[in-house]
Amino acid sequence: MLSASTIKLLRIPFSFFLSPIYFFALAQVPEIDVGRAIIIFIILHFLIYPASNGYNSFMDRDTKSIGGLEHPPPPSRQLYFTTIFLDIAGILLSFIVDPLFAAVMLLYIGASKAYSYRGIRLKKLPVIGYLVVIIFQGALTFWLVYYGSHTVKEVVVPWQGMVICALLVGGFYPLTQIYQHQQDLDDGVETISYRLGYIGTFIFCAVVYAVAWVFMAQFFISGNEEDKLLAVSIFFIPILVFFIRWFILVIKDRRQANFKNAMRMNWLAATCTNLCFILLLIWRWLE
Repeated sequence: MLSASTIKLLRIPFSFFLSPIYFFALAQVPEIDVGRAIIIFIILHFLIYPASNGYNSFMDRDTKSIGGLEHPPPPSRQLYFTTIFLDIAGILLSFIVDPLFAAVMLLYIGASKAYSYRGIRLKKLPVIGYLVVIIFQGALTFWLVYYGSHTVKEVVVPWQGMVICALLVGGFYPLTQIYQHQQDLDDGVETISYRLGYIGTFIFCAVVYAVAWVFMAQFFISGNEEDKLLAVSIFFIPILVFFIRWFILVIKDRRQANFKNAMRMNWLAATCTNLCFILLLIWRWLE
């Protein structure tokens, strides 16, 4: 039986923050194989993402706040073996979708391990670590969902969708690091957020999100789907309002760049984007 600490450090609810990428990708698939789409959702959100979270916690051994947990418990050997089991289960299930899907999923898992593993530790390299996250959690995840869920197996998927997902993750990820600067430094890790500083992190994320919106606008307008662009823009308004409000607070007081505000931003952004992209998915079904 899994211990309470192992279950906590898998941070399964954290998958909610990454699920917008799944729903956005699925909403772009012309003909969805519902069975495979459900399997892919389970693989990503209940196996691969928790395994990545748990493995990262096992390697980091954090004693202060981390994404989704204000007071993380100490990791155990059980956590390590659980992450290996989840990864293996994810790969085996991936073969049900498609052998190529499974091969690319193995690549995703390898990158995730290289990001955290003490012998490689890509996360200690601010730019490379950032690029690994946005490429694999953003662009490659779009590819996995689109390719795996499509009734027609086409290796080439819409490149705009991959870019949009990479930028959405890229405009979100540094904000998850903003309250961990000292903790990361104590562990020998310089994050992109630390390099940018508190104010620089907000400005950088604003620019990346703006570029993401531009690509999204081009994507929808080129497909004569301006109404969908309008819907996306409306759902992004609460995120923008909170972002600006939080930014002003941090300008006045750097202590506002804390765990609680970061989690509020994460929950709001994930809720709005999940609802938005689920709406796009339903919209496509009704067309």
